[in-house]
This record gives sequence, structure tokens and C-alpha cells, in this order.
Amino acid sequence: MKQRERIIFGSYLKEHIRTVILYGLSVLLLLGMAELYRYDGAVKNMSYAVFLLIFFGILYGIWDYIRYRRKCIMLYRAIDRSGERSACLPEGNSYIDELYRQMIEAVEAEECRFQTEYDEKKKDMTDYYTMWTHQIKTPIAAMRLLLQGEKQPLEELFKIEQYAEMALHYARLDSISSDLLFQTQDVYAVIKQAVKKYSILFIGSGLSFTMEEFSAQAVTDEKWLSFVFEQILSNALKYTHEGGIRIYGLDENGEKTQAAASFVVFEDSGIGIREEDLPRIFERGFTGHNGRLDKKSTGIGLYLCRQILDRLSHTIRVESRIGEGTRVIVGLKV
Repeated sequence: MKQRERIIFGSYLKEHIRTVILYGLSVLLLLGMAELYRYDGAVKNMSYAVFLLIFFGILYGIWDYIRYRRKCIMLYRAIDRSGERSACLPEGNSYIDELYRQMIEAVEAEECRFQTEYDEKKKDMTDYYTMWTHQIKTPIAAMRLLLQGEKQPLEELFKIEQYAEMALHYARLDSISSDLLFQTQDVYAVIKQAVKKYSILFIGSGLSFTMEEFSAQAVTDEKWLSFVFEQILSNALKYTHEGGIRIYGLDENGEKTQAAASFVVFEDSGIGIREEDLPRIFERGFTGHNGRLDKKSTGIGLYLCRQILDRLSHTIRVESRIGEGTRVIVGLKV
């Protein structure tokens, strides 16, 4: 605030320095004339006039600065009020001020129009993705029936279905708030459901799988939380070629527990993540070293997980060492 006051005062002096100089020259001119045309009492009388000029000049300067400062503060407030700046503008003192007001009102109207058009286009895109995903599910389901018993085609079909689901959740991400249904959920049951969904990939991978018993309750949205667990399992399966995957619960102190868990850990023995890549793995589109090895990686999965969990008021962090595996820790209690 003090810095803003200094800026306002410095700006006022800079804008009025010519007026101050001219006013000072006028005072000096009067004193010079009194000295030049010297007669009895002339200098004394002129001194009174100069004193009055200085006194009223100072009063006017104080009044004008207060008005200038008030106007600047109102303009600062208008800057901070996005979308309704014109309503917060101070009254103009000149025709130029009025033109500036009209210009700002025109810019706001145009901005509002662009925002409306953008929202409509975004809604249309979301509606299209939603419709496309639901439409593609029908032929996928039909293909699943036709390919019963054919393990490899079924695995590829499952991956197609998951990519379609990812596209749908990505399209809905910005409007997730209107789609959330918070209820007390059995997190262990939600994870079991996600594991069951991915059972076809677990069977085909040949990896070991362990899910330790634990109890965990959380107020959350089942559908979106399940999607997060599915993405974590998908990454573990994608980057684990030998060994296995283990799921267990941790208490608030980070100790394993079968009671009320505050954290859920997804641990794999995969290829791991480079230390320099860890700070960026939740960025949209970031694939890192592993993504460059796997040409099909999009860098969207973990980005979606972080965005969704933030909206659910949960947390996620990743611990990993290259060649030793990865631990994804989802925090349920905030």
C-alpha cells in the first residue's frame, strides 16, 4: 500500500511539474517588478500579494492532489474488478475522460461477447465428445461379444475403451463441479471394482498382484475417484514388465494399517521414473523419459488424476527410483 502511495505522489508531481515551475516563475516575476518599480510601500504590498499567491497555491495543490489520489485509488479498484470495471470508474473531469470510459465499456462488451462465444463452443465440444464416447461404446460392446475367448483382441479392445473413457473425462474436466456427487464411500470397495475392471490386463501381463486388506472411508465422488484409481493401475501395468503390483493402506503416520487408512498406496516393481522428471509428471502433456520410450504415451493420465483429486479435496504424490519401481500415494483425509 505504501508503495502505491509513493507511485501516486510521484506521478502527480511528474504530471504537474510544469505548472509548479510556471507558478514559481510568476511569483518571481511579481517580486522582480516590485523591485524594478520601487516606490514607498511597493515591495511590502507586493510581498503580501506573493504570500497570498503562495498560500492559496498550496491549498489548491493539496485539494487537487487529494482529488487526484482518490481518482487513482478508484482506478486501481476498477482494475481489480474483472468484468465490471466500467461501473467502478471515477467520474470524468473532461471530455477525454469520458472517451476513455466509453472505450473501456466497448472493450468489456466485446470481451463479454467473446467469453459467451467461447463458452458456447466449449459446451458444443464437450457435448460432442460425450456423444462420441457413448456412440463408440456400442460397437465396442458388440466386438467384445464377438471376441469372447480371444484373449489378445480382447485386451486391445479394452485399451480402446479406456482411451475413449479418458477422452470423455478430459472433455468434462472443466465442468466437473456440476457432475460431482459427494457421498461417504468405501474406498477399498472402489479399488476392488477398478482392479476387477482391469483383470483382463492383469491376467495377460503375467505379473503378480497383491491387495492387502484395509478399511478406508472417505466423502468423495465414486465415479471420478474410480477413474483415478484406474489410471494409476493402467500406468503401473504399462511400465511394469516383471515382478508385480501391490496395494495397501497407510495411517496418518505413514505406517501400514488394516484399520482406518488415511492413504492408499499403489506400489509396483516397474522401470521407475527419473528423479529429474518427478517434479513435472502432473503437468499436462509431459511424458518424460518413459514417455519417449513408450511412443503411445500422451502425458494426460497423471494430469487428470491431479486435477480430479484436487477437486475432490484429496491428494496425490509419487515416489520413484529408476529401475526399482514406483509408489503412488493417494491421500484421503485432508
